[in-house]
Parts: sequence; C-alpha cells; structure tokens
Amino acid sequence: MLLSGCSSDDDDPNVAESPAPTAGETTTPTPDATPEPSAVDPASVKANELAAIPVMMYHQVKAEVCSACVYDQTPAEFKAELARMHKAGFVPITVAQMVAGEIDVPAGKHPVVLTFDDSSASQIQIDADGNPTPDSAVGVLEAFAKENPDFRAMGSFYVNDTSFNDPKALPWLVEHGYEVGVHTVTHANLKQSSDTTVQKEIANNIAAIKAQAPDAKVNTIALPFGISPSNPQLLRSGEFEGKSYTLDAALLVGSNPAKSVFDADFDPYKIARIRSGPKNKPVETDSTYWLDLFDQGKWAAYTSDGDPTKISFPSTSTKKVGSKWADKANPYEPAGEGSGSSSSPSPSATASTPPSSSPEETPAATPTSTS
Repeated sequence: MLLSGCSSDDDDPNVAESPAPTAGETTTPTPDATPEPSAVDPASVKANELAAIPVMMYHQVKAEVCSACVYDQTPAEFKAELARMHKAGFVPITVAQMVAGEIDVPAGKHPVVLTFDDSSASQIQIDADGNPTPDSAVGVLEAFAKENPDFRAMGSFYVNDTSFNDPKALPWLVEHGYEVGVHTVTHANLKQSSDTTVQKEIANNIAAIKAQAPDAKVNTIALPFGISPSNPQLLRSGEFEGKSYTLDAALLVGSNPAKSVFDADFDPYKIARIRSGPKNKPVETDSTYWLDLFDQGKWAAYTSDGDPTKISFPSTSTKKVGSKWADKANPYEPAGEGSGSSSSPSPSATASTPPSSSPEETPAATPTSTS
C-alpha cells in the first residue's frame, strides 16, 4: 500500500492558452488546483473494499525445493505465481500501506501483499553491478514488474539477525521502496519468552535494521511460528535498554486471506496470511488452494473503486465499516444480482469448503522450514 514505493499517474493534460479578452470583457480566474481524475462508478467495477485481501507468505526461492518445504518455491514457480496473480488483476502493496488504509490501486483491481520471512540469502543478493541477482526472489519480482509495469515490484521483508547474509541487501530494499519489518533477532517463540525477552527481541531487531538502513520505517512484525507473546500489549509497544518501539500490525502464519483493513472486525495484530509452497505438491490452504478458489468465484477479494478517499462496497454487504473509517464509507446499489465474475466475485460469495483451522498461533509445519 505503502508509504514506500507507491506510484501513481500524475501526468497533467496540456492546457491551451486562452485568447486575450477584448475591451469590456471579463475573465474568470482559472483555479490553481489540479483537476481530480474522472470518478469511476463503483458499481461498474463491482467495487468491494470490505472484502478480503490476500497476504502471501514466502520463505526461500531457490532452484531445488523439497516436497516437505511448505513455504518455499523455485524461481520458475514464483514467477508463475506472480503471473497468475497479475492475470487475475492483483496489484502489490505493502503491509504498512494496508494497515494505514493507504490502498491505492486502479479501479477494478485487487490489492495483494507479498511477504517474505527469515531474511534468507535466496530472497535477495546484490551483484557487482548493485542489482539483485536474477534468480533471487527480488530479482524475479523486479524482472516481472519491468515486463508488466502495472504489477509493482513491492513487498514486505521480515528479517532476523542474518539479514540476507549480504550487508548491501537491506539498504537496497529500503532505498527501492520495499518494506522491512521485525521477525525478532533469534526467531524466538514469543509465547515462551519473558516480557523482558520479548521486548529485547523486538527492540534489538529494530535497532539492527536501523543500523544498516537508517531510513527504514519499521512498524510491523511477522510473528515467528505465528505465535503471540503472553502479554499481547508488547506487540504494540515496548522498550529495552533505552530502545523503545511502536508496532502497528502483526502477521500470523499462513492459513487464509486477511480481512479488509476497513472491515469493523479487522484486528491489525492478528493478520492472516496465505502460505506458499512447492507446486509439485500443493498443500491445502496454500496459495494454489486459495487462488483456485478465487478463480472459481468462491471467495471475494477486495476490489478497488480507484478512489483512495472513499471506501466503496455494495449496500447489500453484511460487513460493516470500522468506526475509524466511517467518514469515507461509500455504499452503493449493485448493478444487478447474479453478475459476479472470477475477477470480481459476488460480495456475498465465500469458499464452499473453507479450512476450519484458525490462523492464530499456527506452528510451522515442518522443522525444515519455519516461519
């Protein structure tokens, strides 16, 4: 969303000079304000900004992936998944943009958040020319965005003390508009940690990030193993040895799409994610599972009205706008019933067989690939 790296089309139309007035004529001053873009009828694009947002969770992107590595993909698989999301009308934003409600994507398109845990070397390495290596996750994403300019090279990276094993990687990410967030120093199980340790893990993690990239704005956390501390207040703010922190959101382990930030039921400290994995062995509730359901029109994705100043949704929606956003609410009468499509499913549609497991505090599936 973001904040970082968000671009928009700001080209103003050429203004022709008006002829000088003749004697006795008066002129009306031209306003200085730039004219607003033409409004889009939300019904025409089936806008639904109370619907779910997929937050994709990736770990390693490497040439060989074991069938049990449920969070990893090969570069070819990752590129194919980007292509699938692009074809379906998804546009990347960051976690920070999402929780701030700064979701600026074109009318009729859907926001998607690409998140990467553990700061592994496979996610980004910087070559001798100062660019991400082409087979890294960032290299694949950057190349895909160049081929498809309407699919932004944008994502959120949650780092540990390894920090990609490349001192140039984290500064490059921040400089190029990617989000960098907390994943704790030692990938700690925060529920098994004392209050002091929780604050130490978070505060020292942020300090290490800032030491490498002073301009980084670090205000979100991906919870190791998806497990919250016993004292949930420590996810919001804390302090260790004079280093204070404030966090605006916390991500869980993969399970299902997240609620819209504008939904009254949205909890920024329990944001669900969709895990990814090897495509030779799809896992129920992973990205393939949910993208298949989306293509079948069995769950409704957040569909933009193209206007970041409004929150548009069908008046028939059972969801409510959160009080924080009430002044932006823009309910509209749907154009007609039964007109859903795969790109903009009916706002009342839900998965016919959704997983029953809660996304909260889900442990990593295997010891070979932790979150």
